[in-house]
Amino acid sequence: MAESTQLQQAQLATILGPDPAPFETLISHLMASANEQRSQAELLFNLCKQTDPDSLSLKLAHLLQFSPAQEARAMSAILLRKQLTRDDSYLWPRLSPNTQSTLKSILLSCIQREEVKSISKKLCDTISELASGILPDNGWPELLPFMFQCVSSDSPKLQESAFLIFAQLSQYIGDSLVPYIKELHTVFLQCLSSSTNSDVKIAALNAVINFIQCLTSSGDRDRFQDLLPAMMRTLMESLNNGNEATAQEALELFIELAGTEPRFLRRQIVEVVGSMLQIAEAESLEEGTRHLAIEFVITLAEARERAPGMMRKLPQFISRLFAILMNMVLDIEDDPSWHTAETEDEDAGESGNYSVGQECLDRLAISLGGNTIVPVASEQLPAYLAAPEWQKHHAALIALAQIAEGCSKVMIKNLEQVVAMVLNSFQDPHPRVRWAAINAIGQLSTDLGPDLQVQYHQRVLPALASAMDDFQNPRVQAHAASAVLNFSENCTPDILTPYLDGIVSKLLVLLQNGKQMVQEGALTALASVADSSQEHFQKYYDAVMPYLKAILVNATDKSNRMLRAKSMECISLVGMAVGKEKFRDDAKQVMEVLMSLQGSQMETDDPTTSYMLQAWARLCKCLGQDFLPYMSVVMPPLLQSAQLKPDVTITSADDNSAVDDSDDDSMETITLGDKRIGIKTSVLEEKATACNMLCCYADELKEGFFPWIDQVAPTLVPLLKFYFHEEVRKAAVSAMPELLLSAKLAIEKGLAQGRNETYIKQLSDYIVPALVEALHKEPDTEICANILDAINECIQISGPLLDESQVRSIVEEIKQVITASSSRKRERAERTQAEDFDDEERELIKEENEQEEEVFDQVGEILGTLIKTFKASFLPFFDELATYLTPMWGKDKTPEERRIAICIFDDVAEQCREAALKYYDTFLPFLLEACNDESPDVRQAAVYGLGVCAEFGGTVIKPLISVALSRLNVVIQHPNALQPDNIMAYDNAVSALGKICQYHRDSIDAARVIPAWLNCLPIKGDLIEAKVVHDQLCSMVERSDGDILGPNNQYLSKIVQVFAEVLCAGKELATKQTASRMINLLKQLQQTLPPQTLASTWSSLQPQQQLALQSILSS
Repeated sequence: MAESTQLQQAQLATILGPDPAPFETLISHLMASANEQRSQAELLFNLCKQTDPDSLSLKLAHLLQFSPAQEARAMSAILLRKQLTRDDSYLWPRLSPNTQSTLKSILLSCIQREEVKSISKKLCDTISELASGILPDNGWPELLPFMFQCVSSDSPKLQESAFLIFAQLSQYIGDSLVPYIKELHTVFLQCLSSSTNSDVKIAALNAVINFIQCLTSSGDRDRFQDLLPAMMRTLMESLNNGNEATAQEALELFIELAGTEPRFLRRQIVEVVGSMLQIAEAESLEEGTRHLAIEFVITLAEARERAPGMMRKLPQFISRLFAILMNMVLDIEDDPSWHTAETEDEDAGESGNYSVGQECLDRLAISLGGNTIVPVASEQLPAYLAAPEWQKHHAALIALAQIAEGCSKVMIKNLEQVVAMVLNSFQDPHPRVRWAAINAIGQLSTDLGPDLQVQYHQRVLPALASAMDDFQNPRVQAHAASAVLNFSENCTPDILTPYLDGIVSKLLVLLQNGKQMVQEGALTALASVADSSQEHFQKYYDAVMPYLKAILVNATDKSNRMLRAKSMECISLVGMAVGKEKFRDDAKQVMEVLMSLQGSQMETDDPTTSYMLQAWARLCKCLGQDFLPYMSVVMPPLLQSAQLKPDVTITSADDNSAVDDSDDDSMETITLGDKRIGIKTSVLEEKATACNMLCCYADELKEGFFPWIDQVAPTLVPLLKFYFHEEVRKAAVSAMPELLLSAKLAIEKGLAQGRNETYIKQLSDYIVPALVEALHKEPDTEICANILDAINECIQISGPLLDESQVRSIVEEIKQVITASSSRKRERAERTQAEDFDDEERELIKEENEQEEEVFDQVGEILGTLIKTFKASFLPFFDELATYLTPMWGKDKTPEERRIAICIFDDVAEQCREAALKYYDTFLPFLLEACNDESPDVRQAAVYGLGVCAEFGGTVIKPLISVALSRLNVVIQHPNALQPDNIMAYDNAVSALGKICQYHRDSIDAARVIPAWLNCLPIKGDLIEAKVVHDQLCSMVERSDGDILGPNNQYLSKIVQVFAEVLCAGKELATKQTASRMINLLKQLQQTLPPQTLASTWSSLQPQQQLALQSILSS
């Protein structure tokens, strides 16, 4: 060891010694393609860095200055940049002041001397990197004066370099440049207006756009408005000079600006968008250039959060853009290989224009909405449908399908025209047009369902059925089968059932077709039809199942993999639809086949795995506990799929070689900072499927899942933070309470292999903190609501086992959630103030706020559960939360927020009783006011709370009883009190009134109030309150309460009537005990009352009530 260290020391001395050759050799080895040589060189380089950073830096700088070899200069620029980047290997602070100042001056002199453009660019990167670390603390006072000098020099090379550095500094440390805003404005304007060098102009454009984006005040940004014409001219000139590569760079910069600062463009939007559409329309330009111009306009339309409504104010442009996109969708040829294709995704004949046009129609409709797009489409599409060329018919149908998602609300109002347009083309002579019509029906069934299904099933289903007879065109047949799938997914059994005979028999014919694509389509359609018709599918089971089993057993070739996979899907869905009894015998055979497949070796891209995972889970749902014996076969591969590592490649974001592979569907790329991350999607999808299936098994098998918890929990808990894929996180979140419940049930039922409650505590200690931490980092609002829901379920299962620090962490996170949610709402409120804000935006904001309510709902649920679990010992936490919850009572808040705030107080009052009395002063005034709120849900929560306070409030509430009575009276006497919307509030008010009668009789005029209460009975909306109230009535009658019986028992007939209605309603309105007490009371009354009183009481009942009572009393 000592020898090797000595050897290394000697090597370092030579490398860093006076002779430059050994160092140059080291650098060339760092660029070597041979791994061995390269890793040896890296080792030595890192040693130099550790032992003598000064010499190393100066050696690199010397190479940069004097090496005749371009590669060596480029490499030393890159290596210097890496050493000066502020990360783990940041060298700058370890260098002597002398070395630091030498490096700075060498870098600036190299920029002036370097002739090779690519190396100049790398030098700019190195300078920017160093400057971003030291400029803010005035560590390089010479730099900015030097750059301003370069910009005003007459050397285009120096001008370009200075602008490149300005652009990067704007990104890294824009704040440090803001003080020079005036000088920069002058320099930018001068260069863009008068420079003759296109490279310099593009560099200046890059700098301007980056600088505008780093300005935080809109006033500062507006000072650059006058540059826009010159910026646009730079773009147009490069196009006129035929310099399209430069123009494309400029367009990419404009697209970035449109995405981040769209309002900067607002004042000159007409000129800017007009120019872009001109580019898009220019047939002499390259496709790539025209596509970028379209991308710019679409990006502006999509910039909803920053410039809401702006593009909708330009109808003439939207109409032009729509026409441009329609023209692109015409770019399609009738390629023979489309007709003979073996798979549905063969898109022969479609051009690059076609696919961009198609995607942009979809994005345009989603971003601008139906009120803007539908009028344009209705104006342009009829001409396409009336034209003789098949391409035009095809384009119109493709466009309809593409805009449906964004225009669904408006298209649903005009369904007749839309459906007629599409169905007419089912008869078109050209098969590609018929295919497009079927495609449109499939898409519309998804986007305009279930309205389309309910109103047009009698036209759509027969049309699809006859398209399945097109044996000349298997692609049309197969597509018709897959459209049946889209149609039935949004369909209720009653709509589908009348058509089943026809559809199922056609699908059976297609199953026996020679074309695999047609067979696959038929399988998917059958699966979906079975799934939508449920038990109605039983009558077809015996005809269908033998075919399905035959495919499963016989389709064993590699070419048939997908067919066999789809047969698994179909069999398992048919099994679930018809139920366990009908399916049991076949299920055994099917599981034998699946087990033998499970054991065989499959290739990584084999679709069977993912289909098989799902089929097993459906079989489990169908068979329930009978499935347990198969778990030992199913679980090992399932865990393996759930544990798949994402297949990730990381490249630098400015490395263009990676971009060329990005149209590969199987890779998804995301850019994070300066890294581009590529992820293999098939791996993620298999992982997500597997996680969902684990959740399914735990949910279905309950305690039967117990043996697997020790393997599943450590697999899923880390995936709560799996940010590559939302589905994986969602599944992991949903599984958490299922795992806890499985453990709890297994231990309660003695099935836990000798484990006891400590095991639940350990599991809960593992799961709950992990959920809380995941909530803290979750970027997606919907998943936040899911996590809150899961935490709530976990507390319900193992709440008492939580310790104080865990409760504290949950409460802290709830504060965060409320704060984050309020700030999102504030941002939305600010968007409503934008110049172009309109109704469409208002609609979208409403939808976003509704998702926000979901989060608040969950917060209310969790707090309710914590209060029920910990009672008064939770109150110190409740006090901390008060500052977050009290604002939710405000009139400016949504009804949903007010309701949640009231419910939380109701829970506190009900669960903490005496300990909660100290809050009455604060909350009762709110509660009384909320009793007469506009919203029935708020009223219900408030009157329920009054009942709780009446029950537990003792002397504290006494002084407020008469106010409470008048508030309840308003709810009960409301003319529409018994309407479906209001019935819950009414029932709860009646219940609260009953509690006042019970606990505060001395504070009311009992002879007036109690009969009024009796008059409201029975209550039938809120079944929980009904049981309470009817039990209370029973108790009052049992103790012969004078106020309820009335003078001379005059209210008896009303009481008997209430009892009769309650008893006739079965178990709904009273508990078993209450009902039997009522029956006893009625029997007593029969014996004790004078006959004429009894007769008149009976006669007040309806005939069927009399009959029902007689049979109840005689039994």
